[in-house]
Amino acid sequence: MVRKILFCIFSFVVLNVNAQNAKMKTFIDVLMKKMTLEEKIGQLNLLTPGGGIVTGAVVSKDVETKISNGQVGGLFGVIGESKIRQAQELAVTTSRLKIPLMFGSDVIHGYKTTFPIPLGLSCSWDMQMIERSARIAATEATADGLNWAFSPMVDIARDPRWGRIAEGGGEDPYLGSQIAKAMITGYQNGDLSKDNTLMACVKHFALYGAAEGGRDYNTVDMSRVRMYNEYLPPYKAAVDAGTGSVMSSFNVIDGIPATGNKWLLTDLLRKEWGFKGMVVSDYTSVNEMIDHGMGDLQQVSALALNAGLDMDMVGEGFLTTLKKSLQEGKVKLKQIDDACKRILEAKYKLGLFDDPYRYCNAERALKEILSSDKKVAAKEFATNSFVLLKNSKNVLPLKKSTNIALIGPLANDKSNMLGTWAVSGNSDFAIPVLEGLKNATGGGINILYAKGANISDDTSIAKKVNVFGTRIDIDKRNPQEMIDEATSIAERSDVVVVVVGEASEMSGESASRSLLQIPLSQQNLIKELKKIGKPLVLVIMTGRPLTLGMENEIADAILLTWHAGHEAGNAIADVLFGDFNPSGKLTTSFPKNAGQVPIYYNHLNTGRPNAGDEFQKFRSNYLDVENSPLFPFGYGLSYTTFNYSDLKLSANKLKPNETLMASVTVTNTGHVSGKETVQLYIRDLVGSIARPVKELKGFQKIDLQAGESKTVSFAITTNDLKFYNNNLKYDWEAGEFEIMIGTDSKNINKGKVQWIK
Repeated sequence: MVRKILFCIFSFVVLNVNAQNAKMKTFIDVLMKKMTLEEKIGQLNLLTPGGGIVTGAVVSKDVETKISNGQVGGLFGVIGESKIRQAQELAVTTSRLKIPLMFGSDVIHGYKTTFPIPLGLSCSWDMQMIERSARIAATEATADGLNWAFSPMVDIARDPRWGRIAEGGGEDPYLGSQIAKAMITGYQNGDLSKDNTLMACVKHFALYGAAEGGRDYNTVDMSRVRMYNEYLPPYKAAVDAGTGSVMSSFNVIDGIPATGNKWLLTDLLRKEWGFKGMVVSDYTSVNEMIDHGMGDLQQVSALALNAGLDMDMVGEGFLTTLKKSLQEGKVKLKQIDDACKRILEAKYKLGLFDDPYRYCNAERALKEILSSDKKVAAKEFATNSFVLLKNSKNVLPLKKSTNIALIGPLANDKSNMLGTWAVSGNSDFAIPVLEGLKNATGGGINILYAKGANISDDTSIAKKVNVFGTRIDIDKRNPQEMIDEATSIAERSDVVVVVVGEASEMSGESASRSLLQIPLSQQNLIKELKKIGKPLVLVIMTGRPLTLGMENEIADAILLTWHAGHEAGNAIADVLFGDFNPSGKLTTSFPKNAGQVPIYYNHLNTGRPNAGDEFQKFRSNYLDVENSPLFPFGYGLSYTTFNYSDLKLSANKLKPNETLMASVTVTNTGHVSGKETVQLYIRDLVGSIARPVKELKGFQKIDLQAGESKTVSFAITTNDLKFYNNNLKYDWEAGEFEIMIGTDSKNINKGKVQWIK
């Protein structure tokens, strides 16, 4: 009976969707018959008017005239409900066919209420929370008139020199896929026509995170096997989750730029994966194919359209050359029609033809933007993203009666709290650490503050970082004066808390670094404070993994907070004082030095693997550093401790249709409650191609009271064993497998099973 009811419900949903699609097709077919060629091409044009948020080097000109002439399909970089209403009114009252515009923005980690950077959020390993962060961001952004988010960025990144590692979910394709799905679901919420949902735009398709040398916009070159197994899964997960749009990447793939790559945008994305939505270029990436050596503007624009690109961001190559290319037979009218249709379908699904002002509601904007509930959420997301890297002798949490020396260039700094790509955030509303500590104690604690050092003393670095405003403020005092002030207050304290790391714009787009250490000015400060002999706690703000060998050696405790958003100071105070027990786990490996990069846990073995970290001649290792990272993928401490029992497997030999149950019992052996992320890894010991030394295949986040135990079980089937072989066939192979469960990718309990065919 239940099955019959479910079938009826499913049939009704399918019929309803089909009816809606038929209605949409009829509407768009009728509209397109009225459109001139110029108006169709105009829909393929995405502009930014300037004067607002710019994320590239070029700003569009004569935007109002082009809107009135039907030469614009959408705008981005326009922020504010009234400004968006004004632009929309121009489109629907002065253009011939009154086709509404789409309005997009880089809603990356929150909108005006800014949350932790995505790399930080990923360290929560909490998919429900990550989905909720996107849902809240969508609610706030749509209240301000937007309907399109250039997010999520799901690029797998294993090279922390690449600044945009800050925007993604780390190094692992399985975890990255779960995050991609959560973000798409949060933004779109299953119904784009609702006025509080955003059309997602997964980016950057594809492989952008593998730029050579970690240098932004640089070349990418890899095998198809590696693409399919390691880099493509998060994009496919986003497509499977129903993302409304996809953004092409800047890099080449098989020697052809992604924006003009037909294999990528048509054969893979549309034919193999079945994507039905629209594809937009990244900022001027059509034009940039000229510098890739692909021809002049007309040639590269035709290349992009022929590849399957629908919308040209800012470059206007489509607008200015497609008509000529059509006349010369370099493109076909059907290709222009198909691209136009997909853009019109997106607008239809957003409900813009029913009501162009659907997302323009001044009352809602006043209610939703920077509302108190969003600040509460921002603090929650931040505390869950922090990773405790070290805590010798339980220095943390601090007692609220402690005399604290709060020192560091980021200790009382608002401008860097929001992190990179907080394009709509206002740092004036940010809570720095000094304010957060005072808020947590009601001002009843003795806090001595000193800046101690500049983020960097290098004026050339400061100039590059300060392009969009002051992020590195170089003090008029000389470095020694600042250190002397800091050591003076440290001597009068019980504990020294030093807030150090990167300025917000030291990571992000066009912010690659060849070296990964904390700047020398801050290193010198830390070393001098260590000499005082007081307990030394480091709070590290960063947008990427850093090399923290010296810091890890001399600090008593290290709390990694990333760039945590508007509520950074309040969240940090809660964790330092133990009002919140940190539970974050790293989603990227932290190298010992930059020479180890790229470094990631799920690497292939070599024919001469090195057993452990001890140097062995004629093995795969370095003379000057071990192979292992400083902190492994999945690592993170707590204010309590967890004990794992031996791994239990329900069988040691299985048939294809059988399920293996793998379980451990986890016990909170400390004195306070805490959360632990239990991680499942699998290794395929013999395969038709070389297989990784381990692969994340599942995780569960559990909450345990002091002394409490829970059995955590994972159901493993042959679906968890599948991979793309040399023929790009996705399947599993019979043989022996190693099953691993543990607290991180290094500290695991192991067992072996055999699947037979």
